[in-house]
Amino acid sequence: MKELIEMIARALVDQPEKVEVNEVGGESTVVLELRVAQPDLGKVIGKQGRTARAIRTILGAAGMKLKKRFVLEILE
Repeated sequence: MKELIEMIARALVDQPEKVEVNEVGGESTVVLELRVAQPDLGKVIGKQGRTARAIRTILGAAGMKLKKRFVLEILE
């Protein structure tokens, strides 16, 4: 999942080298922390959070197959 989020975020931003994804794992829930360059933050979040919501939807669907819950946190 970490690689999936990295790939999506790198495709959206202007500075793909500054994309970082940290995985904080638990038994049933995994938190993915996404960090991007400050100017690219709006591109990852999108208008009214639509892009972020779409990424979270993809995570939820992929997590169903793995029987795990994934939470995406976008950090500044």
